[in-house]
Amino acid sequence: MSIESETDAGALRSRRVCQRLCLAIATVTATASITAANATESALGRPVAGMSVLSGIGIVPPEPVTLVSIEQIYIDGSIGANRSVPIAGKASLGVDAQVAFTLASVLRVWGGAGGWDFASGITVPYVWTEVTASFAAGRLGTSSSDRASNLFDLYFTPIVAGYHFSQTAHISLSFNFWAPTGHYDPNALANASLNNWTFVPQVAFTKFVPKYGLEFDVVGSLEFYTKNTSTNYQNAPLFTLDALALKKFANGVGVGVVLGTVQQLGNDSGPVADKLNGFVGHDFSMGPIITYSTKIDGKPLSASLRWVPSIVSVNRLKSTTSVMATATVAF
Repeated sequence: MSIESETDAGALRSRRVCQRLCLAIATVTATASITAANATESALGRPVAGMSVLSGIGIVPPEPVTLVSIEQIYIDGSIGANRSVPIAGKASLGVDAQVAFTLASVLRVWGGAGGWDFASGITVPYVWTEVTASFAAGRLGTSSSDRASNLFDLYFTPIVAGYHFSQTAHISLSFNFWAPTGHYDPNALANASLNNWTFVPQVAFTKFVPKYGLEFDVVGSLEFYTKNTSTNYQNAPLFTLDALALKKFANGVGVGVVLGTVQQLGNDSGPVADKLNGFVGHDFSMGPIITYSTKIDGKPLSASLRWVPSIVSVNRLKSTTSVMATATVAF
């Protein structure tokens, strides 16, 4: 085969791979940012177990493309009154919370160099939340409720680097961060911000088994928080790990199962956290997912719907109503 023929064949394979990956991917920016409820302070914040993994999470397409994604997350959870929760600069006797997040993400794939493909993106989240907490008042107790509805902290992905081991095995590395851009009131139970910077290095892997129509995805990350200077509360780092096993069919439908965990690495610190022995938490969630991939006017479109209830939860919101819907289109 001539050099020209080899080059043409390589370009054709690259285009085919890009088309397939664009159908599978659901925006690396979006998957990283689908961490929108359950931090340490107030048990409301960034990571939600089972929400950060999507089909194609480890893939960065080998050709320039723009991916636009919309996600909707709903959590309805609680921590029982037998556990104190740091919130609004105090310790409450349990907490009940409903949280709805709408996230709009854009990821731009720039191209490749040295065998790696590069991208960057941004996510704009909007939050609606209602929180109810109880506080001791002498021998009596009082219950307070609060609502917030506003733009949440912005999420940035300056760099994603993807590598293709083969047409069936892919890895991506990314650095992401949350900026405290949302409105924050230190005396409020419900807020549209955590009032801290959060830095999130992440690694993701995707493996296809075409013979059986199977796909496996896994994503792990670390979250490092700066101090909330308004409450003098320092969240400890968190480790998150989510996995997805998916069976895909010829009609574009996929069905599978999602597993996820959030593990706190060390104690929180600050006046309230110290009284609660560091408020160390962890959780584990598992549930079903359904996906669909197609093309509209030649543009790849993917969507998914999952239900991932809490199985085990300690010092974190336990929710049996944890739902996420996503839709992504490539241009």
